[in-house]
Amino acid sequence: MNASLPTLTEFHRAATLLRDVVQPTPLIPLHRYQGESDILLKPEIHQPVHSFKIRGVWHAVASLDEQRRQAGVSTVSAGNTAQALAWSAHRFGVSARSLMPDSAPTSKVKAVEAYGGEPVLVPVDELFRYLREHLWEREPYAFIHPWTDRDVLLGHGTIGLEIHHELPDVESVLIPVGGGGLLGGVASALKSLRPGIRIIAVEPEGCPALARSLDVGEPVSVPCDTICDGVAVPYITAEMFPLLQRLVDRIALVSEDDVRAAMRILAIGNKMVAEPSAALATAAALALPQSERGLSVCLVTGGNLNPAVFAEIVSAGAAS
Repeated sequence: MNASLPTLTEFHRAATLLRDVVQPTPLIPLHRYQGESDILLKPEIHQPVHSFKIRGVWHAVASLDEQRRQAGVSTVSAGNTAQALAWSAHRFGVSARSLMPDSAPTSKVKAVEAYGGEPVLVPVDELFRYLREHLWEREPYAFIHPWTDRDVLLGHGTIGLEIHHELPDVESVLIPVGGGGLLGGVASALKSLRPGIRIIAVEPEGCPALARSLDVGEPVSVPCDTICDGVAVPYITAEMFPLLQRLVDRIALVSEDDVRAAMRILAIGNKMVAEPSAALATAAALALPQSERGLSVCLVTGGNLNPAVFAEIVSAGAAS
């Protein structure tokens, strides 16, 4: 990523480019008992391909030089970025290829194919080696890096513009973090508009790469074992770490049980199908005392998961 901080002008340009592709998602109160008036949801599950990824990926593909784009586009993805890339590429009439972990949910692999993309399944270690060693630089495709591509970050940052426009007095925004592209974009936009806003980065306890990196003051790798496949990134890149270190005010680590509980609350109270990583922010907000977060917005980032897994999680709560 370019070392200079993203600017509000860049974010507004990205919003203009996205105007005919994404719709601003409204802030919706979390309904648990009588409704949580101090916890609002930003349901990106209602975007094309049912995740926020369309913002950054479309913006990056649309920003490519036409000749470069015609070579085809590629990425590395747990599933949602690959779907966004396939959806975007189809509309530009170019091919899309995505390296995905061979453990990716079947529903996400099939969705990539349905959108016209080519999923290439590889072992998880091989996928991250491809990123770490910049092997994508050798391929003929235009590679869209899911975290460090500045145009991806700018597209994601349009979420921050929308939050500030609808709720300028928001005190905390809770953002799931995997590689950091969403966090970097949204937090950069929000901090530009409201410097005192509290940015809470949320990770699963089983994959706390940013938390451990912030603890030691440099990017590190961690073991990664979590149901939150969308954020299961075992390291923070050297390119992203300085930006995230500057933006994050607090880290919240969430247990697997709390993720499942938040998925049930979103399903029953708000009728939302949220994948595990999409429920992270809500789970963290529910665990934090109101006095520590104030008026809060939680990003609900994606709704792509196997129906059987979703039914099992929701029914397990009903049974207990």
